[in-house]
Amino acid sequence: MAAKSQKGPFGHLITFLSPGRGGLRSKEKQIIILILAVFSCIWIGAVFFLPDRNSEGGKVRIVSDFRKNVQEAAEGIILPPPPADSVVNANPNIRHGVIDKPDPHKVAELENLNAQIELDEEIERIRQNQAKQVLAKPNVDPEKVPERSSEKSFQSNDLAKPQQKPVQEDSGFPLINGGEDKDATARERRDYVRKMMQHAWDGYVKYAWGKNELRPISLRGHTANIFGSSSMGATIVDALDTLHIMGLNDEFKKGRDWIAENFQASHMSGDVSVFETNIRYVGGLLTAFAFTGDEMFKMKAKDIVDKLLPAFNTPTGIPYALVNIQTGYSKNFGWASGGSSILSEFGTLHMEFSYLSDITGNPIYKEKVEKVRDFVKKMDRPGRLYPNYLHPKTGKWGQMHTSVGALGDSFYEYLLKEWLRSGKLDTQAKEMFDEAAKDIEEKLVLTSSSGMTYIAEMKYGRIEHKMDHLACFAGGMYGLAAKEENDENSKRWMEIAEGITNTCHESYDRSDTKLGPEAFRFTDAIEARALKQNERYYILRPETFESYFLMWRLTKDQKYRDWGWEAVQALENSCKVEGGYTGVKNVYQVGGQQDDVQQSFFLAETLKYLYLLFSDDDLIDLNQWVFNTEAHPLPVKGVNPFYRPASS
Repeated sequence: MAAKSQKGPFGHLITFLSPGRGGLRSKEKQIIILILAVFSCIWIGAVFFLPDRNSEGGKVRIVSDFRKNVQEAAEGIILPPPPADSVVNANPNIRHGVIDKPDPHKVAELENLNAQIELDEEIERIRQNQAKQVLAKPNVDPEKVPERSSEKSFQSNDLAKPQQKPVQEDSGFPLINGGEDKDATARERRDYVRKMMQHAWDGYVKYAWGKNELRPISLRGHTANIFGSSSMGATIVDALDTLHIMGLNDEFKKGRDWIAENFQASHMSGDVSVFETNIRYVGGLLTAFAFTGDEMFKMKAKDIVDKLLPAFNTPTGIPYALVNIQTGYSKNFGWASGGSSILSEFGTLHMEFSYLSDITGNPIYKEKVEKVRDFVKKMDRPGRLYPNYLHPKTGKWGQMHTSVGALGDSFYEYLLKEWLRSGKLDTQAKEMFDEAAKDIEEKLVLTSSSGMTYIAEMKYGRIEHKMDHLACFAGGMYGLAAKEENDENSKRWMEIAEGITNTCHESYDRSDTKLGPEAFRFTDAIEARALKQNERYYILRPETFESYFLMWRLTKDQKYRDWGWEAVQALENSCKVEGGYTGVKNVYQVGGQQDDVQQSFFLAETLKYLYLLFSDDDLIDLNQWVFNTEAHPLPVKGVNPFYRPASS
């Protein structure tokens, strides 16, 4: 009896397909294999592209998970993801959010892969949170500031030093400290902000004196690469005028003495940001000079700018972003559109450089920035909008991306403010601002389905319905332009100012912590909320409070002070720690992770604007002073007796 065949089904198939007796000819075998392959591809493709229905079980759920795993594996091969917290920690203290930015093309590809899944999940999470009402709107009673779970409330006896009596200026001079409001509630709230400044400063002095910034949780110094590789007291220089305005005279003297004895531009090492060095160091020193007349401040500012001048040695005069203070070697960021310079950086030098020329008698500084603006003015604007990138060698625009947030913001701000700082004599600045502001109004200022005003971005001719926290300064900018120009645009621009400021407040009010996200979006389902993980952090930014302050001064609408007080409570509740104040990594999570960085601009801008919000209008009178983009007030030429021009 013949033995039973031990071949399995695959063995029979191989025998069947093999040539020879009992098998198929080669041509027939190839046809059958081809047919099987085609059917296999059709089956796999059909299953792989089934719609995601993750809420249901069965094969659809399994296939969806399989597809997601394949996508994640592919992303890891094509573009390995950064560490989970690198978005915030890579360089969290950047004023305009552009240092060490990854290649935007690769970021866009990565984001697009998961955008739809992330949006669906976020919408569901928001609906659940809205149903639960996770955190009530803050109480504006100054006696009822909520406590952070791990800390006591901020009481006056937390202060190590007594309050200093403000220095009274001679009659007829602009008020640069004092300035109490007649309203008792405003005075209480202003005093509270002053105590916040004291807490932030004391932590820096105790744990990071002389370093650039403070890590208030780990209680040590912090230096980001925008400052190069050396410790140059960025917080001291940045905070100095805030200390003066608040009447913290002992603290001001301590900072002044450190600068006189320790700060030397020649000691800066590594590549420093021309833009950040200008707005923080140069701006801070120029304001200290205007306030006090101390020649030391002026000479320190001059020394820094002299070290920055090699960055302007380009065929167009458009400066590079980075300069090595020791060697003068300058360059741009590799990620910035093929080595381009950035609009918000080279466009945010004019106020400081022009004022420095006036007080030193050296025209070179003003000539440098005038050449920059002259070159930009003669350029054609694609679609009547300024792209964010301009190559300093070729003189050609880079990527067609326009933003009033990161990469673009303070270029527009300085066109308006240099016109004001010059005593309204710089008509070129006003002309360029008016053109840009009207074109932004026409092309980028949009209204959401519920009526919220926001400023979108333009990328290669297509609108992206996203607004950066950085763009929240535009509420104050349009309001200031409406008041100062007082022309046919003013009514519209004031409405835009009120709308933008309201929208930025909504981005705070719609978060669980009552702090605003780094960016927020507008879709059919979501308004004024961050949708992506790398947009949910808050790093103590000031732009929304800047608009509160300016809109309060311009309109006297009480809501701006109320909103400012809500912000004070939110900062105390989520950001205050033993050593000072820290940013948070997710504004939609109460008690969540913190970033352990007290930004220098928190003392320079955030607390200054909140303090002035609750002060009398005579303190830093807007007719006498113009704030640079780091909130350092510079005197108005021909109006302010603290202008202190060089003797002719």
